Amino acid sequence: MPPQEPKFNLPASKLPIHKHGDKKDFRESFHWRVFRIMAELVEGFQFLFDYKKTVTFFGSARFEETDHWYKEAQKLGGILAKEGFTVITGGGPGIMEAGNRGAYEANGESIGLNIQLPTEQRINPYVKRSAAFHYFFTRKVMMSYSSQAYVFFPGGFGTLDEFFELVTLVQTKKVSGDIPIVIVSREYWTGLLEWVDKTVFKKHLAIDKEDMGLYKMVDTAEEAFEIVKNSPQRVEF
Repeated sequence: MPPQEPKFNLPASKLPIHKHGDKKDFRESFHWRVFRIMAELVEGFQFLFDYKKTVTFFGSARFEETDHWYKEAQKLGGILAKEGFTVITGGGPGIMEAGNRGAYEANGESIGLNIQLPTEQRINPYVKRSAAFHYFFTRKVMMSYSSQAYVFFPGGFGTLDEFFELVTLVQTKKVSGDIPIVIVSREYWTGLLEWVDKTVFKKHLAIDKEDMGLYKMVDTAEEAFEIVKNSPQRVEF
């Protein structure tokens, strides 16, 4: 017969004694992770609740301050801050730093929602207030539900992932369709959007024609601001 598993519905005096070396860190358990996820979501929403007039920036972390799109993101951050908007980013370098820098230098609110990494946790120096997240997906929820407008600059897989997720949330009415999604740089985005039009829509009919109107494409910070400035203030989370 196979050995019987120890039973734990016993008096405390009858419970098996574990050696010290057998103990696992309780924080590695599934149940602890669930509680940690809940805590990150609750704390994240509480943190964001105080900011009502907000715009979230997305884009590559690799752009240097000499790059054209870094400068445009910095300019847009400054314009928004002067008009009373809070700028929210992922708190890192590149486009995130540029957006925060523009808001910071205009004496506006500059927020970073950064991720905790096993090695160095780098948050850019232009963030005034920040919230840190252990899990990428809880941070992503905060980024997706944080604002009344979303601006996407050129970026890599992470930026594209965030763009398509946000478009999907609006498409499925999990996020209000009144929230503008602005994509900056026709040179960068046109090829992708032509593929969406020709392949996803016309060839496979995988989306509706109206779905391609969920985002607006521009080339400058000024054009982006013209779309964002009249966006309705977000009241729900």
